[in-house]
Amino acid sequence: MMNPKTWRLPSDPKWWQAKILSVVILVVLLGGWQYATSRAAFDPTGKTEEELMLLEFNGEIVMNDAGDYVFNEEKTSGVPGPLMVGKKIVEELSHPFHKNGTNDHGIGHLIFYTVSRFSVGFLLASVVAIFVGVIVGLNPVIFHAVNPFLQVLKPISPLAWMPLLLYTVQKPTITAILVVFMASLWPTIANTAFGLSSIDKDYLRVSRMLEFGWFRRLFTVILPAAAPAIVAGLRISFGSALVAVVPAEMLLGELGVGYLTWIEWNNLDIAGVLFAILVVGFVGFLMDALFSKLSKAASYAT
Repeated sequence: MMNPKTWRLPSDPKWWQAKILSVVILVVLLGGWQYATSRAAFDPTGKTEEELMLLEFNGEIVMNDAGDYVFNEEKTSGVPGPLMVGKKIVEELSHPFHKNGTNDHGIGHLIFYTVSRFSVGFLLASVVAIFVGVIVGLNPVIFHAVNPFLQVLKPISPLAWMPLLLYTVQKPTITAILVVFMASLWPTIANTAFGLSSIDKDYLRVSRMLEFGWFRRLFTVILPAAAPAIVAGLRISFGSALVAVVPAEMLLGELGVGYLTWIEWNNLDIAGVLFAILVVGFVGFLMDALFSKLSKAASYAT
């Protein structure tokens, strides 16, 4: 039986105040956005029949059920309002798993492609980075020898590696995974090495006194003691990889959320671009929340 207390809403008034304030801010932002992007009704006064026909032919205006000309909501020269973006969201979510040809896949498939590339690249980089970080962090000589290289490589944008990676593997899908790999690698190596080099030496002395073997000492003393630094490095790598995967898909033309953003721009569908941006933010929020729960489960409070 599930504990019923688990389902109770928070009783802290500050929690409710924060949520109400968030809703108010959202309503104000949407209202201001709609007001800023709205335009007056179409006025045909002073326009000839030929001019009206030309505007209708170009899709600028359409005729409503009452027989009057109005602006075409599907075609706008500026940023679309939230109502138009909401209509686009409903349209895309109404068939999220369709496949019409090679490049026309539903948003559900595109999210799956992006998350798959991200997960493979991030997990591979995490394993390699922790392994290398352990080797570097446990040996002071190696740490001081390798640290300058880490400081040089760490600030390089992962997208800067993409031309070299694409030239090497010559496969866009693998290149996108490797871009995520490069984005995730350096922060985790640096934090793992720093965490292990900063372990209280008393822990190591006690483990030697208890005659722990090397692997037992690694998994019962060293890694738990360095866990906060390792998790911090993984969080930094996680954010860097999320930022890198979308532009990688855009530049490589690989199906995914980033590809959707670029295609909508090529179609001059600004509402579609905004929808893709919202999808990126929502997917990133969910993945970050999931990672936060996993990191809390893997670490401990001292």
